[in-house]
Amino acid sequence: MKKIFIFGACSAIAQETAQCFARDGSELYLVDLKMERLQAVRDDILTKSGNDIKIHLKEGNALDFNTHNSLIEEAAGQMKGIDAVLIAHGTLPDQAIMQTDNEKAVREFSINCTGVISLCTAASVYFENKNTCLENMDNGTIAVISSVAGDRGRQSNYLYGAAKGGVTVFLSGLRNRLSKKGINVITIKPGMVDTPMTANMPKGPLFAKAADVGKGIYEAMKNGKDVVYLPGYWRFVMMVIKLIPESIFKKLSL
Repeated sequence: MKKIFIFGACSAIAQETAQCFARDGSELYLVDLKMERLQAVRDDILTKSGNDIKIHLKEGNALDFNTHNSLIEEAAGQMKGIDAVLIAHGTLPDQAIMQTDNEKAVREFSINCTGVISLCTAASVYFENKNTCLENMDNGTIAVISSVAGDRGRQSNYLYGAAKGGVTVFLSGLRNRLSKKGINVITIKPGMVDTPMTANMPKGPLFAKAADVGKGIYEAMKNGKDVVYLPGYWRFVMMVIKLIPESIFKKLSL
């Protein structure tokens, strides 16, 4: 992988993943809401990686659905191709507000789910049009940060969980379709990560470092994984949570 497109590049986890690719000498195309923030991220990557790599910057919004196809095509034009797409944007809405404000609830769901679906569709169209040789089993990678929150709805964050659950199911179907064309689709399911997005949450032993999760994403993309829980112990945590009968689960305060 030498040409990497990252949407939501200013998130703490995406930055750590970008750092890993930068150390490999990969060319990066970074997209986020504000150019000023993107420039700071670029400078940080260049300083820490020690490599004089090409880093392209572009403002983009997950809710501007009509721009997503052109965004991918523009990136492919500037880098002369794309090897992998990482979709890493997202918000962590206040569940209490979501329960009473339907407009905000729909907007947050759109950011965390509908916007991801739009970007994935644009990326899949690009890779399908680019690659016509089905014998090649490395025709591109689409990696998306979902969440363990999508494995089961909990009263503390079910709007966010519903969005991530939608993303996870969408990616499962997309992977089932595109795998036959040699296009990898990777579902990344982090648990709780110590980032600015979780700054107001009390930290416990299950919290992971953004650097560790970012490295895990990099390795999953390099190795062509399907579904990855980060850190890995979350696979077993969520397995237990999903096994709790609904009659009991609905009485719990989770």
